[in-house]
Amino acid sequence: MLNGPRQTKYKKTKKGKLSKLEFKSNDLKFGTVGLKAAESGIINSRQIEAARQAIVRKIKRKGKIWIKIFPDLPITSKPTGVRMGKGKGQVSHWGARVSGGTVLFEICGVNFNTVLSALKTGGAKLPIRTKIFN
Repeated sequence: MLNGPRQTKYKKTKKGKLSKLEFKSNDLKFGTVGLKAAESGIINSRQIEAARQAIVRKIKRKGKIWIKIFPDLPITSKPTGVRMGKGKGQVSHWGARVSGGTVLFEICGVNFNTVLSALKTGGAKLPIRTKIFN
């Protein structure tokens, strides 16, 4: 399971702003069919893992899958019932910043109809709108 990086320079970072569309990583590098983010947002490591498991189950462990995003953004939260102030909360989970147009998953080695259904179920596990392309 993806659980964030092993070590980072700083324990807690600011989340920052997300651009609406990005064109750096919007084409396929390895696979033949891909799942692309249609909008920007933050995807946490559990959602990435849930999507990966759903895709692997649908393609019945045949073919190859590439996960093109990594959760390297520490998301902090303070416990419930704690008053305001007294610093930033502890790291609760890890997330990945995703801009619109970023490729999330790539697949090859399986027939096209199976890949379509697999990426559709994988995209349903994610909190942002996605698009399947080849």
